Amino acid sequence: MEDTNQPTRPTRIFVSDVDQYSSRHIAEFLSRCVPGQSFEEEDDEGEEDTLASPHGEPGFQVVGTVSSSSVDAKRSFLLEEYMALPRHELLERLLECDAVVYNISETATQHQLEEATWAVTALHTALENFESQKVFILVSTVMTRAMTKPQTSDEADVLLTEEDFKRRKPHPNFKNHNNLEKLVLKLGRTKRSKLTSYVIASGLQYGKGENLFHYFFKVSWLMQFPKVPIFGQGTNYIPMIHVYDLAGVIQNIFELRPKSYYIFALDDSKNNLEEIVKMISDKLGPGKTEKLPREEAIVMKAFQPEELEYLSINLRLDTFIIKDFLNLHWTSESGMVANIDNIVKEYKDTRQLLPIRICLVGPPAVGKTTVAEKLCSHYQIHHIKIKEVIEEAIAQLEAIVNGSDTESVSQVAEVSAQMNLENIYKSMETNSGRLADHLVFDMLQEKLNSNPCRNQGYVLDGYPKSYEQAQLIFFDDAVENQDMKIKKPVYNKIITPDYVIVLEASDIFLKERVLGLPESVAEKLHFTQHEFVPRLTRYRQRATAEETLLDYFDELEIHPEYIEVATDDPEYRDVMRKIIEIVGSPKNYGLSPEEQKEKDRRKEDERNQKLAALAAEKKRKNEAALAEMTADYEEWEKNLSEVKRQESELLAASSLPLRNYLMKYVISSLTEAMVECCKIKPEDPVDFLAEHLLRRNQQD
Repeated sequence: MEDTNQPTRPTRIFVSDVDQYSSRHIAEFLSRCVPGQSFEEEDDEGEEDTLASPHGEPGFQVVGTVSSSSVDAKRSFLLEEYMALPRHELLERLLECDAVVYNISETATQHQLEEATWAVTALHTALENFESQKVFILVSTVMTRAMTKPQTSDEADVLLTEEDFKRRKPHPNFKNHNNLEKLVLKLGRTKRSKLTSYVIASGLQYGKGENLFHYFFKVSWLMQFPKVPIFGQGTNYIPMIHVYDLAGVIQNIFELRPKSYYIFALDDSKNNLEEIVKMISDKLGPGKTEKLPREEAIVMKAFQPEELEYLSINLRLDTFIIKDFLNLHWTSESGMVANIDNIVKEYKDTRQLLPIRICLVGPPAVGKTTVAEKLCSHYQIHHIKIKEVIEEAIAQLEAIVNGSDTESVSQVAEVSAQMNLENIYKSMETNSGRLADHLVFDMLQEKLNSNPCRNQGYVLDGYPKSYEQAQLIFFDDAVENQDMKIKKPVYNKIITPDYVIVLEASDIFLKERVLGLPESVAEKLHFTQHEFVPRLTRYRQRATAEETLLDYFDELEIHPEYIEVATDDPEYRDVMRKIIEIVGSPKNYGLSPEEQKEKDRRKEDERNQKLAALAAEKKRKNEAALAEMTADYEEWEKNLSEVKRQESELLAASSLPLRNYLMKYVISSLTEAMVECCKIKPEDPVDFLAEHLLRRNQQD
């Protein structure tokens, strides 16, 4: 008898091209979801229930193909991945799976279409050998419906559904997709007990970091333009679906096996392109849009031509199969526009676009502004100086009141701006040109709540200065009836700094630094003797108050980091190194290719300048050494010549007595002997000379 307690084999699903946006997230979803959940009623727990089992049961075993260019990418959700397998080997892998998913919903290449065609045909050929039913799911695109028109003019506002699929008319560039859809549906009708096939017409996909809509998110997040571009009129309706909801449709089809084999995968949204881009701009960017000719998208390198085809679709579709026959645990049922807060959060989390918020504290002249500028350059974040915040806020209000910024400004906003401006002028008149603290706090809060600061982050340069100021600036107005028993104060996490850096230096060091400044610089920075000393005194007094600024951050458990500024670090390299170690690496897109190229060029120029300076210094030293050696050699030659002259004179002087002696006693006798030797020419002249001189000596 068969053992009924024997564990069943985990369900295995094949997904094509898992290194691409759509298939990657589909595969990840399936690997984490709970098998059989399509049969359960949806509860209130939301997306997390869809992606994890409360008891830790394994999800589906997911295998898939990848391209050679991304084989080293980390895909821990895959059981196996295949790269460039011969088709007979790939077929063996497909036959091991319970479901085969081929995804051509993105910009599919001809190779991908051909492989999907081969796969469904090969499986159909081998179906008689199947031990159990297999499911083939083709994830196609609504672009195969792009040219479908209402049957009559009276139906212009009627939504098209799956029931109209037989009269679908594809976009001219998606005829091969349409032909593949027909083939999949045809082969699936042969013997459904062995091979069942489905076609999913997917809307344009969004979510999890974005793909097709990524351009609009990126330029908004970066505040790249004053207005986010909409290419074309933007009145076209775009059918859409969250990529995780598309994965949920695939899971439901595999588990529930609906009787309809052509299914729209769409959310409930009926938004046009302008509404979508406007919402992205409002939540992430400048809040404004502008319409540009569609051709500009190519010129600006915003989209490829095939991507523009997707964004140009104009279809109003509805799906009844998902609503009536599937048990989908929605991630974004009402669409991107209605769920923009969650979609933006997904986008930031998936791409790790996290703001870096820093507050720099320290005495005057310690170098806060210089360090802040370096940090802003390194992390690509915003430098917040309270004086500039005030000037910017006043300029914006004046622009609204004077009518120079009339676009999208309502009459109520104009009246409000006029009132705010009057309050500012009145406060400055009352306080000898200074603003009341509450007005400054309002301006700073508005700045910190702006999209640029919320997106990338900021460096607060020397402000706030006290416990009370920080409490009023960072207090969370949205939290009411705070429990007085809670010691930890309530604060607005969106605008409060994550890092507090305290730059420290002695009074002697600071005073010497200020004294070394040119007079014009000291006056500009308010570092003259009669200004600097009182400022330094006030800073030291605030640091010894009962409740200090640093105490406030300590209460929030944002503990300050203390860094000593040294005299031997004028470029703040050591300070920057320590801060970067504390804060970590940048969490943004980084530099654009053009900016990176310019940065590399500047680095190369600096390197070349340093090399040129070193070479010039080396040449100068060599020339100086050579000149010194030349001078030394000339001096040596001069001294040598003088020594030789003196030696010659000395030799001449010392040789005179010897010469006289030789002439008198030797030369005459030797000359006579040599004359005789020449006459006789003896065989041994030396011996002859010796005997001759000996005889001469005896005779004498």
